[in-house]
Amino acid sequence: MKRALLSVSDKTGIIGFAKELASMGWEIISTGGTHKTLEAAGIKVTGISDVTHFPECLDGRVKTLHPAIHAGVLAVRDNKEHMEQLKNLGIDTIDMVVVNLYPFKQTILKEGVTRHEAIENIDIGGPTMIRAAAKNFQDVAVIVDPADYSGIIAELKETGDVRPETKFRLSAKVFMHTAHYDSLIANYMMKESGIEGFPDTISLTYEKVQDMRYGENPHQKAAFYKEIGLSKGMLTNAVQLHGKELSFNNINDTNGALELLKEYDEPTVVACKHANPCGVASADTIHEAYVKAYTSDPVSIFGGIIAANREIDKETAEEISKIFLEIVIAPSFSKEAVEIISKKKNIRLLELKDISAKQPEGSLDLKKVSGGILIQEADVKLFDDKDIKVVTEKAPTPQEMEDLKFAFKMVKHTKSNGIAIAKNKRSIGIGPGQVNRIWACQQAIDHGINSLGENAVKGSCLASDAFFPFPDCIEECAKAGITAVVTPGGSVNDQLSIDACNKHGIAMIFVGMRHFKH
Repeated sequence: MKRALLSVSDKTGIIGFAKELASMGWEIISTGGTHKTLEAAGIKVTGISDVTHFPECLDGRVKTLHPAIHAGVLAVRDNKEHMEQLKNLGIDTIDMVVVNLYPFKQTILKEGVTRHEAIENIDIGGPTMIRAAAKNFQDVAVIVDPADYSGIIAELKETGDVRPETKFRLSAKVFMHTAHYDSLIANYMMKESGIEGFPDTISLTYEKVQDMRYGENPHQKAAFYKEIGLSKGMLTNAVQLHGKELSFNNINDTNGALELLKEYDEPTVVACKHANPCGVASADTIHEAYVKAYTSDPVSIFGGIIAANREIDKETAEEISKIFLEIVIAPSFSKEAVEIISKKKNIRLLELKDISAKQPEGSLDLKKVSGGILIQEADVKLFDDKDIKVVTEKAPTPQEMEDLKFAFKMVKHTKSNGIAIAKNKRSIGIGPGQVNRIWACQQAIDHGINSLGENAVKGSCLASDAFFPFPDCIEECAKAGITAVVTPGGSVNDQLSIDACNKHGIAMIFVGMRHFKH
């Protein structure tokens, strides 16, 4: 008679699975709550203590940690010495292990969970059993996912056994499962212990949200995974109200728009294309903010992303529906807005509660390189007013200071080398991702003139994501009528740019914080 050991925290489908095994003549061994569940369902069950001849003890901490269990799992059936030893010890083989682990993730995600509660939900016997069974996959089928139950039953009915290739696949699944489980525990313990900095080794674990139709390009396969723990305001928690499935580029671009949006408290709209902002505006209403953002660059916004930090109402939806957009993401949509925008078949509507919630300090930013990853703290900071240093003879006016801050938030989320120009809480021109700063400056000015006219650029304020190595950008500002500039400062040639500002009557402030974005 074949024997299966069943011990699961997630009891989804376990009764039906056990009944099928029993109907095929399998002996069912079980522990604790699983034993009670199966017995209540009328299934004949052998208790774990009847196999080990030792009582479960220490509040259930010790149940399966016994040679009668592990020898029965680990014995290699083709090894005569192994089988002879089992016979002499009076131990029978175990042919299937069905175990899923204590709900550690669900426990640590509960609000107000105590350290004691988290520690008590670290499984010991479960990982030991499934790793043992996975190591001996040629003889033992091991199941950690209820989704595999039906396929296993089908194979047993068809062939009388689980196919070797299936056993190997299940074995691989086990080691992925325990690696994920142990990473959760390790990361929790690291945070609880207060260890700072980057450890000598790092194990990160994510859960799949969905497979993508393709990656950055149609020939690349891709999937979307989410970080465990973060919740409020993160793109992984957005609810899609309308439109076709999100693509790889959709998600990446929307994330860029979201991160910039979180910098602003007033009603604000961010238009984004290829993860770079192309129109940003704040106003008293979200409708006014949208119109200002759209008219900042009505060409680039075509086929782009709109992110708003207030509900999309009917009036705003009517404007949005006039152009082709890939995605609109907002904390909510009025019923009328959904009806209006949904008339366009392919546009995606994403609702994200707490859209303004920011990543906490200490969050990690990862970049993949060939053969490794770069890890850094996420760039969640912005300069404080106390860090502002006026370095020119002319100081910014209160209005210019507001526009400088507005522009600096934009340039923080623009690919380097980046330049952003703002006026009256609105983007005038943005120059992203150039290989030198003067080109980025010229591009931002040209965009402003082409979209809004020379008068819109005159009297505007410019932000640079890093220092000016030469005064050439200041000369371009003077030609365009830009009246104030913000930069981190820190170049050995800072004085040349300061002198150029003084020459042309331009105010300049240093904030001491660079925001390269690569």
